[in-house]
Amino acid sequence: MKKKNTSQKTDIETYKKKIITFLKTYGKKTMPVNELETKCRSKKQGRDNFINAFDQLRTDGIITVRKGMKAGLCSRLNIYPAVVTRLSRTFGFAETDDGTEYFIPGKCMLGAMPGDRVLVSEIPSRSGEPEGEIVDIIKFGSFTMTGKIEFIDGRYYLVPDTASKNHLTIIKEDSVKFKNGEKVLAEIVFRGRRHAEHKVKIISVFGSSEYASACAKSILMIHNAPDEFPEEVLREARKISEGGVQEYCFNNRENLCDMKIFTIDGAESKDLDDAVSVQKTEYGYLLGVHIADVSHYVRGNSSLDKEALKRGTSIYYADKVVPMLPKELSNGICSLNPNENRLTLSAFIKLDNDGEIISYRFCKSVIRSRVKGVYSEINSILDGSESPEITEKYSEVKNEIFLMNELADILIAKKKRRNAPEIETTESRLVIDDNGICCAVVPRMRGKSEQIIEEFMLTANEAAAKLAREKKVPFVYRIHENPPEAKVEKLHEILPKFGLECPHFTEFRPAHAAKILESAKGTDKFEAVNLLVLRSMSKAKYSVEPVGHFGLVLEDYAHFTSPIRRYPDLAIHRIITDILAGYDNEWLNKRYSGFAVSAAEHSSDAEVRAITIERECENCYKAEYMKSHIGETFSARISGVTEFGFYVQLPDTIEGLVHIRTLPEGEYDYSEPVSLTERFSGVSYTLGQSVQVICSAVNVNDGIIDFVLDDDED
Repeated sequence: MKKKNTSQKTDIETYKKKIITFLKTYGKKTMPVNELETKCRSKKQGRDNFINAFDQLRTDGIITVRKGMKAGLCSRLNIYPAVVTRLSRTFGFAETDDGTEYFIPGKCMLGAMPGDRVLVSEIPSRSGEPEGEIVDIIKFGSFTMTGKIEFIDGRYYLVPDTASKNHLTIIKEDSVKFKNGEKVLAEIVFRGRRHAEHKVKIISVFGSSEYASACAKSILMIHNAPDEFPEEVLREARKISEGGVQEYCFNNRENLCDMKIFTIDGAESKDLDDAVSVQKTEYGYLLGVHIADVSHYVRGNSSLDKEALKRGTSIYYADKVVPMLPKELSNGICSLNPNENRLTLSAFIKLDNDGEIISYRFCKSVIRSRVKGVYSEINSILDGSESPEITEKYSEVKNEIFLMNELADILIAKKKRRNAPEIETTESRLVIDDNGICCAVVPRMRGKSEQIIEEFMLTANEAAAKLAREKKVPFVYRIHENPPEAKVEKLHEILPKFGLECPHFTEFRPAHAAKILESAKGTDKFEAVNLLVLRSMSKAKYSVEPVGHFGLVLEDYAHFTSPIRRYPDLAIHRIITDILAGYDNEWLNKRYSGFAVSAAEHSSDAEVRAITIERECENCYKAEYMKSHIGETFSARISGVTEFGFYVQLPDTIEGLVHIRTLPEGEYDYSEPVSLTERFSGVSYTLGQSVQVICSAVNVNDGIIDFVLDDDED
């Protein structure tokens, strides 16, 4: 039997070679399949082998079948095998095997879904970027989609969140129960040649699409964010947690339990992964940053480690978290809870009186946090408004708090001296009631204690990167590259429209960005200029190359301080641990070169996914909150301008669109990305401009808020 199978495989491979040889003779022309079969077959019983060989070549993207059952070589016909990577309601993207990404217009998608293996033919581009059409789907991926149930003309349809702007027919066989307006997960059970022809079966119900909590579950599902931890991972975590912190774990560690070390976090924080200490010295200051030694518990290639790498980062939205590590670790044995012995990796940084780093050292340690510091409480100590209860709570570390404040001021001044651009960003804090509904949205305020921790963490991150560069070992750096040239040129064009001069330069440096922001500070143009400078920046990411950090103006930077919630931090803890253990460079390079590349790439992708999820969830919760404010008037600023209208942001960070069709009638000229101007009246809507708007409509399902100008603004 085995001999027969081997012989059959040989015959199939022979037929593959024959098929390719004959198709090559046709060049860029196609050959009728029946003619190709006749030429290839040497005996009557060879039909099955021909069919198998033909199908395998087609699945591998080597040959394609065109109209009239004619075959051709993909390479000769300029057709490329690819995988559909992303899909919206009107277009998609497919990535070829060589990494080229093609934009695919919706009418050219052929009903393909993410994960499908397809053949792409290039078509004339309208944007200059590669554009193509899908000519064949050679392998279907397994695909589910989320959407909303709508009841129309006596039957239920699925309105997908992505993939199609059409209503899809629901096949009810073995389907779960669902109702009109519910958010659901569906599985495609019939594939058409257009997205609108697909048929689906409902396999899960999240809840009403009018509730942000149900929409958030759907968003997590869309982006394949992991929900539950696998049982094997939970078993590992429980075993570690139950083992506790034993005294033998202190071996070969510096015992810092007598030092005044404590954490400072938000009141609701449970995963406390960083603690700080500071001492005044004859040379200046000794800053201690003590980070949970997660790498002691999460060993390389363990189930916990593989799951942490897969997740890449914890995801925070509303009052929920999708953690990178199980709570037995993140909220338990790895969390630096007060008055409990905890294993840490400590960075001690000697700083002079100007905040410059004199030297640094890392060590494995054990600490015992004195108190669970809370930002708001420490802020009240610093401004002198603390209650007697707070005075009592922090009595042991009050002197250290003022010393930390002193050092933070020095570090902030140092950052200013190196011309780090002071770009202002505002985060939202969603207030969720007992029913899980968003009842308020407020800007997240940063007080002095938040700045203290930020400066101390930046200093420890810089020291970690310096260590790696000095030792010349594989590492995961946090990098922020120079702004793209096209964006800098755009900034040069736009600033004069705001009456601001753009500094002259051969290469755009952080000092230039700082000067632009400084020139607009205190004027009504600042918000607009701040946005323009922010949008001109590159995105920060992880890399094995230490190219530095543009925004922080640092040559050396890494993420070292949050191994409970970020995988790159956990990765470099593992590397630093082996440096401290005395392993030589040859061993470290052999062990970590591939690991560092994989960790950097995967962590960058995971971060983008997490940011996208958090933003989309936040939009749904904000829309939920604004449902009760439809018809109300708000003061706002224009935060973005497009050819179809402009976006406005309220003081509480709520953002929505004023569509061009709701503006006074006229012909509008769009000056990207600054203004929308009515051609005849000269009325202009400009980035940063103050306007009065009315909330006109809300869609919680899509996270969309619509505004119209108040009549007084017309």
